[in-house]
Amino acid sequence: MQIKILLFATLRDRAGARSLELDLPSGTTVGGLKVKVASDFPKLRESMSTVLIALNREYAFDEAVVPEGAEVAMFPPVSGGASELIVPASIA
Repeated sequence: MQIKILLFATLRDRAGARSLELDLPSGTTVGGLKVKVASDFPKLRESMSTVLIALNREYAFDEAVVPEGAEVAMFPPVSGGASELIVPASIA
């Protein structure tokens, strides 16, 4: 089956593209998809151990099967924010 993978943030920068197209066998899992991307796109290999995958706009784990015609998106891990809540003096 042919799938299109949408790339976001640093993954897009590393790949030099907004999306990728891959041919996968039916029944491929998210884990198998990561292996295929790492093999076919060496610039993304390092990212595959921490990448977040969404299938049809819902996060998916490695054992989830990629359905035919699925919208697939890849995101780098997200972190950040303040370590403590900072309340402006005008609110406190």
